[in-house]
Amino acid sequence: MSNSGIIFPGQPVLPVEKSGFGQKISRENTAIAGASFADILQKASRKVSFSNHALQRLESRQLDLSQEDLQKLDDAVDKMAQKGARESLIYMNDMAFVVSVANRTVITAMDGKSARENIFTNIDSAAILS
Repeated sequence: MSNSGIIFPGQPVLPVEKSGFGQKISRENTAIAGASFADILQKASRKVSFSNHALQRLESRQLDLSQEDLQKLDDAVDKMAQKGARESLIYMNDMAFVVSVANRTVITAMDGKSARENIFTNIDSAAILS
């Protein structure tokens, strides 16, 4: 006899509530209370990213950025965007970054010594952070 049906031998069917599925999760129980998905997504997309070229420069010049440095960079790009900047030079902790403000992307990075030996073109703004 050929039976094409699916058989679940001896498995009880449990109500959804008892298995833990379908329970409502309150915002108070989440890690980010009061923040909507759109808020979290917008904040995550606001972070400054690094081009492959910039990452190579950071590595070859042995430049390290702390979380605090990244936050300062993010804040500077936010302020520059509010002022209408497009391509900016940000000098911070003896490091220089050329940033596309519109794309929130670091285009290149160099140490202070290399920055002193260069002329920066095609930028419309600069920030010096302490």
